[in-house]
Amino acid sequence: MKKNLLRVSALAFALSLCVALPSCGDNTKKEAEKPAAAAKTNAEKSGLPNYRYVDLDTVLNKYNLAKDYNEEMLRMQNNMESEVKRHENSIQSFATSMQKKLQNNGYLSEESYKADQEKINNMQATAQRSVASLQNNFENAAMTAQKTVNDSIQAFIKDYNAKKGYDAILFKNATLFINPDLDITDEVVEGLNARYNKVKK
Repeated sequence: MKKNLLRVSALAFALSLCVALPSCGDNTKKEAEKPAAAAKTNAEKSGLPNYRYVDLDTVLNKYNLAKDYNEEMLRMQNNMESEVKRHENSIQSFATSMQKKLQNNGYLSEESYKADQEKINNMQATAQRSVASLQNNFENAAMTAQKTVNDSIQAFIKDYNAKKGYDAILFKNATLFINPDLDITDEVVEGLNARYNKVKK
């Protein structure tokens, strides 16, 4: 699949993201007070507002956890397509043999013809159940993967901002225009991958 299998809704993800807001809890606020003050001072010196943004598409394309899940989902999809093809070929082959047998008067009785009809019906039913099961497994795995990646990004952003103390971290695709100097995408990707690679080892 050419497109990212774990593409998420930036708006929905942004709404669920809790970053340095009073509603996140008193402890988070107290922990962020010192970094927040430092960040505001730095922002005043640089002339930049005290918020930053992340390009979510870039994060999903470069975050190793998301890439690993994408590869896994692609393998599942390829396996599912192979299984569909296998069933199609098997059913088509049996249907062709039935047709030839019928044309050559190979059925000695109506019962033998009905037996083959029942067999091909059972093959089709088995194929439908098999493909439905694979599709269900694929969808469940995709939902789990998306949730895991989302949770991982949210957890990292929360820890990241506890040190940085920004008033907000936005998603680029939720804005019409935003100053490129406010982009922290590369920094976030580097931090996510450093943490993921450490756990993976």
